[in-house]
Amino acid sequence: MTTASAHPASPVQHDGLDRLLISLDSALRTVFAEHAAARPCPQPVVEDAVLSEADKRQSAALMRVNHVGEVCAQALYASQAWGTTDTALKAQFDAAAREETDHLAWTEQRLKQLGGRTSLLNPLWYAGAYGIGLLAAKAGDATSLGFVVETERQVEAHLNSHLDRLPEGDHASRAIVAQMRDDEVAHADAAQAAGAKALPLPVRGLMRLAAKVMTATAHRI
Repeated sequence: MTTASAHPASPVQHDGLDRLLISLDSALRTVFAEHAAARPCPQPVVEDAVLSEADKRQSAALMRVNHVGEVCAQALYASQAWGTTDTALKAQFDAAAREETDHLAWTEQRLKQLGGRTSLLNPLWYAGAYGIGLLAAKAGDATSLGFVVETERQVEAHLNSHLDRLPEGDHASRAIVAQMRDDEVAHADAAQAAGAKALPLPVRGLMRLAAKVMTATAHRI
């Protein structure tokens, strides 16, 4: 009897351990590995102008901020997928994360072309975003989806501002940012259609404040 009762518990324990190991592996890959995109990198219609060193530094700083945003997106979607028991919703989060991996690869590639680097604080950004995503997931699927909607709407506005701030001749960066923005809009629309619950105004304000701190810091570090 003792032996029989011990066996059913093992798969649950192993499943939890497997999920933990998968999460750790995902975190390490996001923060430290080079990424390969499933889709081709967006290409500009107009060939890039010759950028000055000042323009390259400006573009690199903005693309570093965008890369940090994608690191955070990986953490958010991973934690929200972990926190839901709805298999369809988990699949939706996983699919969005795969598109965000394209964004990671594109921004990394562009940073190298510009002679820039990724943020030195990426491990911190990932850990913080993962914790926030878990909190959203624990509040329930509707709230978790509402968090996705608000996050992606704020990212959309942020990317639009970058299209205004990128040097006029940096068509390559502009093409990447424009495609990223379109993808984020689609993620927000999908979350809204899946039953997102609007977040309270104070929560949305805190999210905007946290985003400002992150972008200001990642612009330099």
